[in-house]
Amino acid sequence: MRSFNSLFLSILFFIAFPLTFHAQNLSADNDGDGCVATSDLMTLLSQFGECYSLFTCGYPISHEGYNYNTVQIGAQCWFSENCRYLPVVRPSSEGSTISPYYYVYGYEGIDVTTAKATANYETYGVLYNWPAVMEPGICPSGWHIPTDLEWQIMEIALGMSASEASSVGFRGTDQGSQMKSTIGWNSSGGNGFNSSGFTGLPGGYRYSGGFYYNGDNGYWWSASESGSYSWVRILLYDVDNVYRNDNSRNVGFSARCVRD
Repeated sequence: MRSFNSLFLSILFFIAFPLTFHAQNLSADNDGDGCVATSDLMTLLSQFGECYSLFTCGYPISHEGYNYNTVQIGAQCWFSENCRYLPVVRPSSEGSTISPYYYVYGYEGIDVTTAKATANYETYGVLYNWPAVMEPGICPSGWHIPTDLEWQIMEIALGMSASEASSVGFRGTDQGSQMKSTIGWNSSGGNGFNSSGFTGLPGGYRYSGGFYYNGDNGYWWSASESGSYSWVRILLYDVDNVYRNDNSRNVGFSARCVRD
């Protein structure tokens, strides 16, 4: 009750005795009339309880102690690097279609600290089976693993037609080159021109007791199911367009986050 009375008395004070200052700026003078008065107080009260995000796409977003680079592609805001979320790590010999499994390319141990110290983790992030990319901790609050439709929206923003984007196999024209990084692909002809800012790297994949195609191809999950499989995107070193298909959920692929 005391706090309410104090607020009420403060309101009465501002109504009865508006404050006027000259030759200085008043931070509470919302209407710029040189006075901190009733109109300023009402503006403040009208906004009470509202929250505003300070994040602007193109700036880093912090998650789990790491600052991820971001990029605006069309109307969407994407991570411009692979997810690095690694609560546990397993060797390539272990896998599942229903339980989350996490891998670092080429690392066959179970120690997270050691896995994070590898060059492949630093460059390519983590490989996830599909249950792992559906775990809530992989993306920061306000972000999520993109659905298959959200991948299509991004591809259309890069010039792919809607009919091409919804088809399977290799689609589009040079959208793959627009998404591939300008360095890092094993073949010099495999590098893209990264006009999208997506910065796709050839992180390879994990499957059935082994790691494959690091430096040659990049593979990314979507959050969308396709029967007992899930939809994926693939960039190949010697192809300029983008491959869309579904794949078994026990395979280890890279992941990106997109803003809600």
